[in-house]
Formats: sequence, C-alpha cells, structure tokens
Amino acid sequence: MTFVRFGIIAARLSVALAVLAGSVAAGQAQQAPSPAAVEMAREIVLLKGGDRIFSPLIPGVIEQSKNMFLQQNPALQKDLDEVAAKLRTEFAPRKTEVMTEVARAYASHFTEPELKEILAFYKSPVGKKVIEQEVKALEQSMGVAQQWAAKFSDEVVVKIRAEMQKKGHNNL
Repeated sequence: MTFVRFGIIAARLSVALAVLAGSVAAGQAQQAPSPAAVEMAREIVLLKGGDRIFSPLIPGVIEQSKNMFLQQNPALQKDLDEVAAKLRTEFAPRKTEVMTEVARAYASHFTEPELKEILAFYKSPVGKKVIEQEVKALEQSMGVAQQWAAKFSDEVVVKIRAEMQKKGHNNL
C-alpha cells in the first residue's frame, strides 16, 4: 500500500470517525433518522466502499490494545497474540454496529427523498464510475497537491529570506 493510499484511507477513516462522533453529539439535539433513511444510508455507505474503510477498525483497536499490554510486558507476546486472534474472531460481528452508526450519521444529514436520489445516483452508470474512479482521482490529486506545495514552499522560503534581509537578517 502506497503512502498516499494509506494517507487517503487514514483520512477517510478520520473523517468517518469525526462524522460519527459529531453525529452522536448532534443526535442528542436532532431528531433521529427513520429506519428507512438509515437503511438507505447504509446502502450508500456500502456502495461507496464503507465496508472496506471500516473493516480495519475492529482489528486495529484490538491490535492497539494488545500493543499497550505488550509494552508493559514484552514476555506476554505469545499469549497476547493468541488472545488478540480470539478477540478478532469474537468481535468481527460487531462491524455491523459500526456500519449502523455510520449509516445513522450519514442519514442524519439528508432527508429520505435526498437519500433516495443519492442512492439512485450511485446505482446509475455515472454514479458507479464516480465510485470506481474517485479514489484514483483523490490519489492523483494528493500527488499533484504535494508537488504544488513543494514548489510553493520553495517560493515562500525565497520570499521570507528576501523580506528578512530587508529587516537586516542576512544569515537566513
């Protein structure tokens, strides 16, 4: 997995978790979406690859927790590996909980008619193409943005040096 692709996945996961956290807080003040809206949102999230995005969440939390114990006592590696493997199997079904919460968060931002339109779009040929090409476009965009930022950084450094020299700072 390339660094850029990992970055995109990490960014998506961060955004998704932020949306989830925000929706939990906002959900207290807003009316909860209907079961039909949540189901449409779940389908949209799945069409957009949400299952792939959120699949690493449960194993990641287990691994992070295991590593916390491992740092405290490296001699427990074998036993912790066994426990972590058991927990990955035991907690795998909990992925549906995450997907339900994500769908609820997504549904809280749209009305049922809007969700129907969004779902119809993602099921259309152009919607399918968006889903297929969006990650590639984002990866390319990130690369372009990184290249642009590197050039821009050089320009900013030159300008800062020039302005600092005007102020008598010649050793930059």
